[in-house]
Amino acid sequence: MREKKPDALQIWKQMEDLVVPRLRLGLSERAVYSFLLRHSHLEGTPRLNFSIGWLARGLCLCHSPARNAVRHLAEKGALKLVGRAVDGHTVDVLLPREIRRCRVKTSPAGANPDAADFMHNKLLRDSIHRREGGCCFYCFRALTAKTRTLDHVVPRVRRGRNSYRNLVSCCVDCNSQKGERKAEDFVRKLFRLRRLNPKEFNNRLRALNALAAGKLRPELKHLPMTRAEPWNGSPCLP
Repeated sequence: MREKKPDALQIWKQMEDLVVPRLRLGLSERAVYSFLLRHSHLEGTPRLNFSIGWLARGLCLCHSPARNAVRHLAEKGALKLVGRAVDGHTVDVLLPREIRRCRVKTSPAGANPDAADFMHNKLLRDSIHRREGGCCFYCFRALTAKTRTLDHVVPRVRRGRNSYRNLVSCCVDCNSQKGERKAEDFVRKLFRLRRLNPKEFNNRLRALNALAAGKLRPELKHLPMTRAEPWNGSPCLP
């Protein structure tokens, strides 16, 4: 039975980003895996019957490195040997997402964002920056990767948490000037200094209320699990 052909571009990205580094594929293994993917899934079938001679000719390899690459790919879980006969091998070629060592796990934040520490790693911190749409939460200044910081609405010294309800993306100036003030007091200061007009001032007060109520949840779809990165207490993490 022929399967629906997968997205070739997506497979290529997964192979480069996941399969090659996680399985530590050598040049021959990489070439063989790509070649077998091309002649299996991209032709509508996961199972392939082939001979080492056919594989070697297709890749301009000698028989020995081609045979070794097939064996290593099977050991690493990229191929599943179904049968072996005089006329060749029968294998199931696994897609990158099907290889056990290459499966992408979802972040624990995706399951329960209210309990997640959003200073835990860069992916979670970036989700806060994306939520603000590239602008400072307080003064609406356009931000870049070099000028943006994360600020605790309720400061850490006041037991503010690393929750998405208490973190905003802002510019370096606002982060420095706000210091340990309450966010509402700082927004009022910006209004008095005419850095916010009346409409923007009211908008920021409503946004702070929505943030505290959990209504400004960042987008967390398809966040991969990453190793925790230590936070050194600096407000200027990217």
